[in-house]
Amino acid sequence: MIKRLSHAGVPVLDQDSAKAFYTEKLGLEVRTDVTMDGFRWLTVSPHDQPDLEFILVRPGPPMHDEETGAQIRALVAKGAIGGGVWETDDCKATYDELSAKGVQFLQEPADRPYGIEAVFRDDSGKWFSLTQRTEG
Repeated sequence: MIKRLSHAGVPVLDQDSAKAFYTEKLGLEVRTDVTMDGFRWLTVSPHDQPDLEFILVRPGPPMHDEETGAQIRALVAKGAIGGGVWETDDCKATYDELSAKGVQFLQEPADRPYGIEAVFRDDSGKWFSLTQRTEG
């Protein structure tokens, strides 16, 4: 029986750049950074959520052939792939903090039926929702 999700893949264009973005700008922590048989296994996660790791992976061999990897990378760079939702206790304060660090926002904090949401891009072009839940 499946117990939980422990890792989720996040396609990135450059692992070193993504590592810097996710740790220095978003404040995540590196959990693993090793190279095995030419494949770099790089994971990060929020400090308070160490049991869920995000694999910062550059699409291409050995997971995809080079042509498919190039197609995925093009979609990532275009912003055609969303990355998910990051929760925060204070969307406006987090928006201000991340903006000051140079994070590119596509949408400023706005009221939504589920809470307050802002939308930003990572260094590869994927968009993420930054959400403060206000419902009970």
